[in-house]
Amino acid sequence: MKLNNKFLSKYGKWAVVTGASSGIGRAMVQELAEAGLNLVLVARREAELKQLAAEIAASHGVQLRVLAADLAIREEVQRIEEETGGLDVGLLVAAAGFGTSGDFIDGNLEDELSMLNVNCRAVMELSLHFGRRLVQRGRGGIILFGSLVGYQGTPRAAHYAATKAYIQTFAEGLNREMAPKGVDVLASAPGPVLSGFGERARMQMGLAEKPARVARVTLAALGRQMTVTPGLISKFLTWSLMTAPRRLRVSIMGQIMGGMTRSNSRPM
Repeated sequence: MKLNNKFLSKYGKWAVVTGASSGIGRAMVQELAEAGLNLVLVARREAELKQLAAEIAASHGVQLRVLAADLAIREEVQRIEEETGGLDVGLLVAAAGFGTSGDFIDGNLEDELSMLNVNCRAVMELSLHFGRRLVQRGRGGIILFGSLVGYQGTPRAAHYAATKAYIQTFAEGLNREMAPKGVDVLASAPGPVLSGFGERARMQMGLAEKPARVARVTLAALGRQMTVTPGLISKFLTWSLMTAPRRLRVSIMGQIMGGMTRSNSRPM
């Protein structure tokens, strides 16, 4: 997708992308660099970020900064805010996140707390910080990544789905609050995506969408929609479940997630 000069004018000169080293975050970096935005790349793995930055600089000639940070740690989030203070940031892409799966009571507390911090607290804090800057600037955008599972409770991914429900409702509220101030807020809610997410969450990602397509569809929707559901699977499930009673939706999603997490089921 070719982003036009109007996109660069509203969302440039700099974009901050979390989760930039892989998956959707990496695809967003590539699309934004092609549009001519300078980029702050945020992820835990510094070596991968530096390699990506070198590739992007060579192919697109934009400026890049690398910030290795663990968003589960609040001090690391604050460091991102401090180190981007002198940049004209016009776009925040909060693509970092991870999931857990299986029965909630079998989970590890530290893993669940870390997920809560990365998927919710860090997103809220970055949105507050950059949202204030964008309003003061009079233009810009924020993209938050929810998920198809965030539209209802999802057995065997109960806590992960809850973090994505938080993102969905948060983005919807921000969209209406910030639009009159010149700032576009978008929730992107994809279904399964081909990335490192499935391996970390111990999910089998069948019929998954490519990150590049998710990135392109998401960026095309910025400033035009409140929520976008990239991918045919995501759209099909969203519309087919929309009129179903919530209890039935939970049951159906439980069956789908049960199939995706069968390999890590604990014998009864």
